[in-house]
Amino acid sequence: MSRIGKKPVQIPAGVEVAVDGSHVTVKGPQGQLELDVYNKLDVTVEDGVLTVSRPDDERETRARHGLTRALIQNMVTGVSEGYTKALELAGVGYRVQLKGTSLELSLGYSHPVIYDAPAGITFEVPDNTHINVKGIDKQQVGQVAAEIRGKRPPEPYKGKGIHYVGEHIRRKLGKAAK
Repeated sequence: MSRIGKKPVQIPAGVEVAVDGSHVTVKGPQGQLELDVYNKLDVTVEDGVLTVSRPDDERETRARHGLTRALIQNMVTGVSEGYTKALELAGVGYRVQLKGTSLELSLGYSHPVIYDAPAGITFEVPDNTHINVKGIDKQQVGQVAAEIRGKRPPEPYKGKGIHYVGEHIRRKLGKAAK
């Protein structure tokens, strides 16, 4: 039995979960998320607790049991609290500005890089070297943060580039002097 799949999902106050066959809808103060569940899994909501169960031990059902529970947990957390990824720019002249809903990044190229916010994502720029990516969908927040990081990934010699706050960058020594 899946250890993660067996754990119940606690539904906080202010969050509504509706199960319609194999379709789960989660509404909360931050917004609404939906998920189509694998048709062999059973999702039930009783007394503010959501449980995911499986009828058999087939390979596919076992594989999706814990996944489905984790996705629903992420949806509940997203609509109640939201998710944030923090990025930091390191390098001489590397800076970011918020222009409307898009980011204007100066990353050492001959032109500024413009990144438009997709639907459901907001950016915060506390200073000109930090970016906070916020949203209710955990996967989308991570994907947008990875795309921004991909505009100038950190290089191993000087550590210049965009990296997550708290990320350790392995440094190389470079050429050995004679």
